[in-house]
Amino acid sequence: MAESNQTSQNSLLKLDGIVKHFPGVRANDGIDIEVNRGEVLALLGENGAGKTTLMRCLVGLYHLDAGHIYWKGEEVSIHSPAKASELGIGMVHQQFSLIPTFTVAESVALGSYHNRKFKLDLDTTKKEIQDLADSYGFYIHPDVRIDELSMGARQRVEILKILYRNAELLVLDEPTSVLTPQEVQDLFRVVHQIVSKGRSVVFISHKLDEVMEISDRITVLRDGKVVGNLPVKEATPKKLSTLMVGREVLFDFKKKELSKGEPVLQVNNISVSNEGIAQLKNVTFQVSSGEILGIAGIAGNGQDKLVQTIAGLLKTDSGTISIDDNNLTNTSPQRIKECGLSYMPADRRGTGLVLSMNINENFLLRDYNAPQFSNNGFIKHNAVQQFTNDLIKSFNIRVASQKVSVGTLSGGNQQKVVAAREISRDPKVLIAEQPTMGLDVSATEYVRSRLLEERDQGTAVLLVSTELNEVLSISDRVLVMFRGEIMGEIIPGQVSIETIGLLMAGQKLESIKDEAEK
Repeated sequence: MAESNQTSQNSLLKLDGIVKHFPGVRANDGIDIEVNRGEVLALLGENGAGKTTLMRCLVGLYHLDAGHIYWKGEEVSIHSPAKASELGIGMVHQQFSLIPTFTVAESVALGSYHNRKFKLDLDTTKKEIQDLADSYGFYIHPDVRIDELSMGARQRVEILKILYRNAELLVLDEPTSVLTPQEVQDLFRVVHQIVSKGRSVVFISHKLDEVMEISDRITVLRDGKVVGNLPVKEATPKKLSTLMVGREVLFDFKKKELSKGEPVLQVNNISVSNEGIAQLKNVTFQVSSGEILGIAGIAGNGQDKLVQTIAGLLKTDSGTISIDDNNLTNTSPQRIKECGLSYMPADRRGTGLVLSMNINENFLLRDYNAPQFSNNGFIKHNAVQQFTNDLIKSFNIRVASQKVSVGTLSGGNQQKVVAAREISRDPKVLIAEQPTMGLDVSATEYVRSRLLEERDQGTAVLLVSTELNEVLSISDRVLVMFRGEIMGEIIPGQVSIETIGLLMAGQKLESIKDEAEK
C-alpha cells in the first residue's frame, strides 16, 4: 500500500477527493475529510448533500468513482463491508439490521467469527459481550431477545456489534431519530465513553443542537461538496444553517397569539385493533379552529393508525369521529374529505403522490371532478394550468415544467406539492403527518411556516411528528402517545423535557405528578 505523506500524526482517517456518481447526479464531488483519533466529527448537510453516500463509500457499500481513502496513514481499498470491518470501521444505519427473534448475544456474534476457527463458543461469547456491555454501562443482558428491547436498547446492541469487532471508527447515521430525550442523553454518554477510550465517531445528524452538544468538529456538506469545517466552539446554529442552505434560516417561529374557536374535529373514545392486537386504546381529544394540536411520541406507537382512522382508511372497533356536527365514524374517505378534512400523509412518495404523474395531475388527484376543473367529464386544461401556476408560485415549488413527473422532484418539492394540494382546498381540518420528515432545513422552515399560516387563518391543524422540537415549537397543545394510548396533554414551555421523555416512555402524566408530589 502507498503511504500518504498528507495525513497528520493524529489522523485516523483521511478521505481525499472522493467522487461518487449516480445516474444524472454527482452525489460526492471531490470531498476531502479528515477524522482524528479520539474525536467526534459531526457531518452536517441538507438531504441530498452527500453525507450518507460518502459514509457508504467508506464502509464498502458503494464503490468510489474517484478519490483515495487513507487509514492510519496508508492508502486502502475498501470494496466491501467485511473489508471495512477488518480495518476497524463500522456503521450504525438509520434502519437497524437486527433479527427480532435473536438474543442480544446471537445478534452481536452474527457474522463475526471473532477468532473462532470452526464453532462458536456461545458461553464464552456471552461473557465477552456482557463484559463489553458493562464497560460502557449498557446494562443489556446477552440472553434477552431483540423484540423485547426498546429502540434505544436496540441501538446499543448495534453499537455493541461494532465494538465487539474492535472497531476504531464508528459512523452513526441519524442515531437519535428513534430515541426519547432520555435515550438521547444515554447515547451521548456512550459516545463520550467511546472517544475517551481512543476510538473515533462520525456523527451524522440534521439536529443542530445535538451536533453542537456532542461533537468536537463539524464538517458541512452542500451539493456534494465540503462548504465548511470548523471546531464546535466556533459554531452557532445560524452559522451552520447558513452553510448548509446558503442563506439564513428561521428557527424561532414567532406565533401570533392563540385565537381559538369552536371545536371542529372531535375524537371520542376510539379503539382500533388488528387481528386481536390493540392499536388504539380509548383515544379522546378535540381540535378547535385556529389551533395546532401536536401528537408527539416515538414512531410506531399508534400515531399512524390514529390519523389513518380519522381519514377513513381504517375502521374503528368503538368510539366516534366527527367534524362539526357530522358523525364520520367508519365512513368513506371521500365523505370525510367533503366534510372539510385535508390529509398530508407521512409517506408522500407511496401514498401522497403518484410519482409517474406530472404536477398538474397530482394537484387534481382529490378534486378532478370539481366544477372548477371539469365539465361533463372533460378536464378544463386552461383552468388546471392556471391553478397549477398559482400554487407553484405561492408554495415556491421548484419545477422545470408542469409536464415533468413529480418523481423527478426533490423530497422538499414533493412535500410542497402535497402541502399545496391539501391546503389549497381550504380545509376545516388539516392533518399534517410527519410533514418535514426527510426534508432539508430550508424546506422544513417553509412547511412549518405554512402550517402556522393555516392556524392563523382559522384551520384546525392536527400535527403528528416524531420530531419533538417541531411539535413543541409550533403546537399550542401537545398530546403524547405510547402504545396506542394518550399518556397526557401538555402545553409547550410549561413542562420539562424530562417529563415529556417519561411520557414518551409510557408513564402517564398523572403518575408523574403524583411521584413529584411525594
